[in-house]
Amino acid sequence: MDTIDSAALSDDLRARFASLLPSGRALIEPGDIAPFVHEERDKFMGRTRLVLRPSTVEEVSAILRLASETRTPVVPQGGNTGLVGGQVPRSDAEIVLSLQKLDRIREVDPVGRTMTLDAGVILKRAQEAADDAGLFFPLSLGSEGSCQIGGNLAANAGGTAVLAYGNTRDLCLGVEAVLPSGEIFHGLRRLKKDNRGYDLRNLLIGSEGTLAVITGAVLKLFPKPAGREVAYVGLSSPREALKLLTRAEALAGGRLTAFELMPRIGLEFTIRHTQGARDPLSQPYPWYVLVEISSPVSGEDARTVLEGILEGAFEAGEVEDAAVAQSMADAATFWRMREEMSWAQKPEGGSIKHDVSVPVALVPEFLERANALVEDAIPGSRIVSFGHLGDGNIHYNISQPVGADKDAFLARWGEINVLVHGVVAELGGSFSAEHGIGQLKREELARTKDPAELALMRGIKGLFDPYGIMNPGKLL
Repeated sequence: MDTIDSAALSDDLRARFASLLPSGRALIEPGDIAPFVHEERDKFMGRTRLVLRPSTVEEVSAILRLASETRTPVVPQGGNTGLVGGQVPRSDAEIVLSLQKLDRIREVDPVGRTMTLDAGVILKRAQEAADDAGLFFPLSLGSEGSCQIGGNLAANAGGTAVLAYGNTRDLCLGVEAVLPSGEIFHGLRRLKKDNRGYDLRNLLIGSEGTLAVITGAVLKLFPKPAGREVAYVGLSSPREALKLLTRAEALAGGRLTAFELMPRIGLEFTIRHTQGARDPLSQPYPWYVLVEISSPVSGEDARTVLEGILEGAFEAGEVEDAAVAQSMADAATFWRMREEMSWAQKPEGGSIKHDVSVPVALVPEFLERANALVEDAIPGSRIVSFGHLGDGNIHYNISQPVGADKDAFLARWGEINVLVHGVVAELGGSFSAEHGIGQLKREELARTKDPAELALMRGIKGLFDPYGIMNPGKLL
């Protein structure tokens, strides 16, 4: 839905936008702009002549009013941690609207267990504010030290706690947003029940900045777990991991808060490239699972539940070995082995990425079928398939063969995507589980989405954004 003139932003118009903000909040120098057009994977290199950093909702409103009047495309940007290019401006015609200065925590309500905050608040800070209030905000991502709440909402981020608490959508009661016209949508509701017509909050969450700019949110908070236990388990295959998951869910119920699957090669990469990383077990195993039990009662209760799961699994032959964290430091080490697995692939050369989901029971079949296709297409490929087995979301990444040419390997990205996503489709899954569509998967969405559903999405986009100024070239 690209309806914008691609002519570069003029000096006069740039000055008009800059005049809407206090001195220092509009960036025009290339060196100042550089961090806002460069994304983590180096897959999308952006361009812009202007970065605007408003600090109030009213300033966002003024920017979008002028953008609508002048038909200037706007790229909303949170912490610039997205992995599909949704936050990257594509031309000098576009301006970046950074939310980093909208960073107030407006209110924490310990009775209603909610937090009202600006969209630019960094996720880690929101977690700490909840902790300071004696509560818990469960969204947890590898980028939590730099990603922002607005970006989390715009992408409907997942993370390691989805099994127990759901995606970001499930953790939000209300949003405030500025529409392309400059009108402010006042939706900061703290109600758990509100049945007054269409749910515009849920429409904006996951829209990737293509409908409006989310400027604030009301988040759900939870009681702090009274006890938490973590185990690192070695086993022979994803099928055995699935048996362990079934057992853990039956015995722990809602106390099972994480169940992460990891391959041996991913562990080896992490040890090789992460200072202080170590194998938690005494000998190697083909696969590993990180299990976390959180108890609302006590640490002793969490330990009893975890030990019961592991004892039954050992007796049934589902696991080969396990280490239970003996301290918070041990638990952090176990989690670090999982969290660093994404970044540890980069030093190994080119990596073709997939963020997919299939029904939980079909994860082993997906891995077996996809592995066979990839290994046949590119012999020697090093497949690092890891992620959230508990909710069926696997990060199916493929590192280049040892000694291969990186550029030649990455040139086959589209070909390999077709193979992997074909298996996903046959199993009733999704080729975008938690990272979104952005630029990377836009064409695939258009090719594979049900035509009626795609037409409705385009209709919604046209209603919210008739001039097509909101994050053009992304999602649709």
